[in-house]
Amino acid sequence: MLFVLCYSLFASRVWAFDVGLMLDQNAYYSGVESDTAFAYKGVAIPRLSGLMGNIGEFYISAGINYQYDPWNFVPELLRTELSWSGSGVELSLGRMSYSDPLGYIASGLLDGGRFSLHTKAGSLSVGAWYTGFIYKKRINIEMTYDEKESNNTAFDYDNFFGSYFAPRRALIALDWEHQGLGERVFARLSLLGQIDLTDAKLNSQYTIGKMIVPFRIFAVTFGGCFELIENSENMDMAFATELELSWKTAFQGLSLLARYSSAKSDSLVAFLPVTTNKQGQILAAKLSGLSMASLDYTARLHRTFTFGLTSSYFLLSNFNNASDIISGNLLGAEFFGAFYWNPLPDISVNLGGGAFLPSLGNITPDGKIFWKVELNLVLSLF
Repeated sequence: MLFVLCYSLFASRVWAFDVGLMLDQNAYYSGVESDTAFAYKGVAIPRLSGLMGNIGEFYISAGINYQYDPWNFVPELLRTELSWSGSGVELSLGRMSYSDPLGYIASGLLDGGRFSLHTKAGSLSVGAWYTGFIYKKRINIEMTYDEKESNNTAFDYDNFFGSYFAPRRALIALDWEHQGLGERVFARLSLLGQIDLTDAKLNSQYTIGKMIVPFRIFAVTFGGCFELIENSENMDMAFATELELSWKTAFQGLSLLARYSSAKSDSLVAFLPVTTNKQGQILAAKLSGLSMASLDYTARLHRTFTFGLTSSYFLLSNFNNASDIISGNLLGAEFFGAFYWNPLPDISVNLGGGAFLPSLGNITPDGKIFWKVELNLVLSLF
């Protein structure tokens, strides 16, 4: 009887937790015309989550990154978060995900805390985070030239502390979000401050807004950001904006997206995000002094198959009128297509490929074609 009781208690405790393992595998074959290269990288992510009484929960995950040519293994601590909620309030502490309203200014895993208050007038949250303990490739901070060089340098166990961690920066954010403003409009506003804790002392502040207005199967999305950049010499201004028109049914979707980020001029400087979120699948450019327009089409061919096709055009933002664009600001066009297969909820296989054509621009009209084919496999084992 004692054995049965102990077994029952142990079993109930084990089943109170959720344990899982995800494998994310990626293979790439790319090149510049006939100059080709193969790359393989993946990550194994074990996780553990569970409840803490009636108001709390925890989530712990880690990762082992591995890649070929040369073989390299990089460990990292991923989302590791404690959260409590009740009576319209929520508190989270640990390593958590954060994203600004536009998604390309400051996004990724951050160490710190966030307090949220949920009311009928919307959700208000305040958070503070630090970036210096995170693996640099996970967050991709490249605000200065030295940070870009460091981020593109391979991790070396012989120089662990000098090659592993992201730049030391502090982030403070005040966010307001409403899911149904006027019973139909999604709106989000953010005040974001970034404090440089290195010797460079490059600080920045962002005022960000985004709205999504639906019209049955259509939607209009527009957003923008005004930035103040503070360094040891002066205070500069920059901005970025975007507009998206989308149409979506149960089987098809079409969207037109345009983004603009300021470049250096008499009154402005190049827009400078905290984290680098690449624009384009092939070109993979930073949204700083860059503008782009893309047309994206998706079709659900079967219950488990989806097809997507995207065409994008990129140009430099340092122009004042149409004649400046014609004289030499066009980078070129990118085309990318992909098939997505989800036979089971725990299995995802994606096959995609495309090319960037600088010959469709006027900066390097004789430039060679960049191309890439990629295969992604995601398995959730348990």
